[in-house]
Amino acid sequence: MKLETKVFELYNGKYKNLSELAQAMGISVSQIYRVRQGKRPINQKFIIGAIKAFPGYKLDDLFYIASEGSQNDR
Repeated sequence: MKLETKVFELYNGKYKNLSELAQAMGISVSQIYRVRQGKRPINQKFIIGAIKAFPGYKLDDLFYIASEGSQNDR
């Protein structure tokens, strides 16, 4: 099982682009892109940043557990 995020669906409308999202989350743009591409796992810093960037959302709204290899299954 793998932790996945809904952050990339939610940022549209709240942030202009992924660079602005990264700034709001307090992480690097490269980390945003690597997580989005599946080249880097979601870590504690990403989770804390997502909570900062989306304060009106619960943890369950931002993240979910998926089976390995089913990144796009929801």
